[in-house]
Amino acid sequence: MYYYCPYSYMMMTRATYSITVNTSAKTLSLYRDGSLFKTYPVAIGAPSTPTPKGSFRVKNKAANPGGPFGARWLGLNAPGGGYGIHGTNNPSSIGKAVSHGCVRMYNKDIIEVYNLVPVGTPVKIV
Repeated sequence: MYYYCPYSYMMMTRATYSITVNTSAKTLSLYRDGSLFKTYPVAIGAPSTPTPKGSFRVKNKAANPGGPFGARWLGLNAPGGGYGIHGTNNPSSIGKAVSHGCVRMYNKDIIEVYNLVPVGTPVKIV
């Protein structure tokens, strides 16, 4: 027996996300389907260990990575490896240039971003 569903022709589409980190403004902007969705304050690399600039992708994700990485980790495919966007166990660092090159976010913010963006999400750091 077959049943007619009037909504069966509709397909659910998943939003497409991208991230832009502005190192001068110390902000991370999250875009959904090409439109600005939300902007967050961040910490960036210190002058001696700057955040790499360029176009990258999220290559891996980890929940509760521990240590100074806070609640979530989004690893980037940046040259030299080891760079990512992550939470912090030092929230007073947000808004400053103090990291070893990573982008730090408040834990509540990185959890929100982590839950939205999949591996492969484009990340532009300017």
